Amino acid sequence: MSPRPFHLAFPVHDLAAARAFYGGVLGCPEGRSSEGWIDFDLFGHQIVAHLDPAAQPVAVVNPVDGHDVPVPHFGVVLAMSDWEALAGRLQAAGVRFGIAPHIRFRGQTGEQATMFFQDPSGNALEFKAFADDQQLFAKEPRP
Repeated sequence: MSPRPFHLAFPVHDLAAARAFYGGVLGCPEGRSSEGWIDFDLFGHQIVAHLDPAAQPVAVVNPVDGHDVPVPHFGVVLAMSDWEALAGRLQAAGVRFGIAPHIRFRGQTGEQATMFFQDPSGNALEFKAFADDQQLFAKEPRP
């Protein structure tokens, strides 16, 4: 079975800020919307920003390869060229990274390009890419 788009609904405290960030900064085409939510196409996946004026970010982290990774977080595994383009677009837009674009697990099983940042409501996002897509779920050391 080939992968199908996922759907994720998440809270935001300001729909206009979400529209500017997801539509403008990330370049996600907007789908349907109402006064309480906005659909976005996140690299072929449906995400829905739902208005919750009291939304507060969760401040939990787990250590991964020398960095404090925010939990929860969401994002997409991109092709390396798309990841590089997105990293450049985010840097040009002045997005503040929680974990700057870099290669994680260099030379090890699961080597990947990754970056973390937050949307205006404090939702943590991670975008990653693999030079070798076989590493996405790899458990064994590389030969």
